[in-house]
Amino acid sequence: MNARVLMLALLWALGATTAAADAPSSGSLSWPERKCLLYQRAWASALAVLDHPLISADFIAQNQEFVQSGCTIKGSVCPRSPAEFDMANMLTVMTMSEGMASTFVPFHCPE
Repeated sequence: MNARVLMLALLWALGATTAAADAPSSGSLSWPERKCLLYQRAWASALAVLDHPLISADFIAQNQEFVQSGCTIKGSVCPRSPAEFDMANMLTVMTMSEGMASTFVPFHCPE
């Protein structure tokens, strides 16, 4: 993982309590809905940091489809380039810092 990716993941982890405070109350969202909201925020933060030309339109579209599904489509996004692997690693760390299992993220590549 490159230094910029690691820095964003660490900053995200340090700000996790702030993000949780900004989220709707836990009583108004189920845990799956809250996880999806947190993933959306992590995805937006990651896109803001990583270079878009290095992330394919397919990778972006597959992530957006995952979010639009309510984060229910499992294993639907396959990172292919080094930048996409950096993004996938960063999102995994960011979501784990929010208390989600590493299996929540949509990343999986067919063998």
